[in-house]
Amino acid sequence: MEVRYLYHSAFAVKTPAHLLIFDYYYDTPRGAGFSRGVVDPEEIRGEDTVVFASHSHPDHYSPRIFAWRGTVPKIRYVLSSDIHTRENAARIGPGEEKDLGDLRVRALRSTDQGVAFLVKADGLCIYHAGDLNWWKWNEDTEQENAVMERKFKAQVETLRGEKIDLAFLPVDPRQGDDALLGLDWFMRTVGARDVIPMHSFGQTDFFSRLKTDPRTVPYRDTIHLYSHRGEVISL
Repeated sequence: MEVRYLYHSAFAVKTPAHLLIFDYYYDTPRGAGFSRGVVDPEEIRGEDTVVFASHSHPDHYSPRIFAWRGTVPKIRYVLSSDIHTRENAARIGPGEEKDLGDLRVRALRSTDQGVAFLVKADGLCIYHAGDLNWWKWNEDTEQENAVMERKFKAQVETLRGEKIDLAFLPVDPRQGDDALLGLDWFMRTVGARDVIPMHSFGQTDFFSRLKTDPRTVPYRDTIHLYSHRGEVISL
C-alpha cells in the first residue's frame, strides 16, 4: 500500500486495484495536487476510486467531493447514513455491512457522530476510525467520561479477531496526555500491522510522543509518522 496524508483525518490509500480516499474536505489551494495534499481529479482520472465520508462534520466531509464525478469515470462514494445528500452514493449506518462486489465495508458506531469504516479490498483490511475514539475531556463529568469509555470499548471489542493491515486512529492534540487512550486500547485489544495517527488539525508534530510514551512500547514499531500535507507513507 501507498498512503498519502491529505490533512487532519483525510488520507488516500493506493491498493493494488483501488484508490481509497477517506474523510476529505480541505481542498485548498484548489488544483494544487496530491503533492500538496489536495485531490485534483485529473490526477486520479484513471483510478478505480472509492471515496468514504465517516460523518457530516465539516472537518470530515465536503460535498465538493461529488464534483470529481465529471472527471473520474470509475468513482464511487460510501457515506455514513447521517450525511444528507441527493447524490448517488452507498449509505451505511452503524452495525451495517455493504458488499460492493470488489470490496466489503463494515460500519461501527462512532462515539461522536457517524461511523468508523472497516474496509476489505484487494486482500487487505483497512480500518478508518472517523471520530470513533475514547474522547476524554477535563470539562466533562466523571460519569460522562465513564460512559464514553464504555461505549468506545464496546465498539472496539467487536473488532477482536480481525486481522487489520492498516489502522487510522485518532490522536487529538486537544486531549493532551489523554490523546493516546484510544489508540493504546485499540492496539492492545485488536492490533494492526501498521498504524497511522490522525485527527491532528495539522499539528502533526504532536504525534512524536507516540515514539517516546512508555505505553506504546509493545507496538511502537508499527506506528508511522508524517509531517506535511501530501507526504507519502509507503507500507
